[in-house]
Amino acid sequence: MSVRIVRLGTKRRPGEGPRIGTVRRPPRGVPKSEFARQDWYDVWYPLLSPSPATLKLGLQADTNAKWAAFARKFRTEMSAADPSRTLDLLAALSHHANFSVGCYCDDESRCHRSILRSLLEDRGAKIA
Repeated sequence: MSVRIVRLGTKRRPGEGPRIGTVRRPPRGVPKSEFARQDWYDVWYPLLSPSPATLKLGLQADTNAKWAAFARKFRTEMSAADPSRTLDLLAALSHHANFSVGCYCDDESRCHRSILRSLLEDRGAKIA
């Protein structure tokens, strides 16, 4: 049992479990009825995505310093009560169920999902 950190829209791995889309917006041009079938996500959960203002910082982070500023701001957002409790829940569930968390970015190292990975690891999540 574990949580995988994935790029949404990529082919699912055997036993991956349900996908949680931690994105602000659904995939463009894809009917809602096709989200799961096309390997986008099974559940849309924007609570674990950056706020629009923070997302803008991340998209403009073309230096390590700007990326660090984005990461600090996003970590601060994730320390609020509801996101923090959600991360605690996901970390606990990772020891009893397979599921995935992801977003659309090509490069995980410059994506909020790398920070989600770290936050889940900090909480003792079992990461695949």
